[in-house]
Amino acid sequence: SLSGVMAKADIKPKSIHAAKKWSADVENLYRFQQAGYRDEVEYKQVRQVDMVERWPETGFVKKLQRRDNTFNYYDKQRECEDKEVHKVKVYVY
Repeated sequence: SLSGVMAKADIKPKSIHAAKKWSADVENLYRFQQAGYRDEVEYKQVRQVDMVERWPETGFVKKLQRRDNTFNYYDKQRECEDKEVHKVKVYVY
């Protein structure tokens, strides 16, 4: 549908930088990017969902549907190691 296409196109990041140190936000960005998305904003647009499944204990993303419709499952503990942090892209809207 045209409206679906427009909805996907309307939110674009203004700028982007590499993460400098680990945080819960960086952890979740890492998970979205592992699954093939920029971040939660893009994930919700592409998948047309309102909610993302999270671990209640940590708030970390638990499960994401990839673009090929397979699923990524994530641990409730931190997965993004220090050496991976600089690869995480932080998008500013």
